[in-house]
Amino acid sequence: MGVGVRALRDGLSHYLAEVRSGRTVTVTDHGKPVARIVPVEQPTALERLIAEGRVTRARAPRQAAPDPIAADGPASDLVADQRR
Repeated sequence: MGVGVRALRDGLSHYLAEVRSGRTVTVTDHGKPVARIVPVEQPTALERLIAEGRVTRARAPRQAAPDPIAADGPASDLVADQRR
């Protein structure tokens, strides 16, 4: 089911009732899909892939990014220096 932003705003209770009943509502802006409202019980794409065994969760959290390098010029100068 698709609905424009204005119609969604004007009839939010109606569309939330549709979602509660299990339907997915696609929100459009000037005719282009921009968002999807799905029931909470419906698994996400990632949850489905994990359940199917096609992907696994990361074993460790992401590492922090390294500290930035102080430079007196543009990054292209640093790259050129490293290539020499």
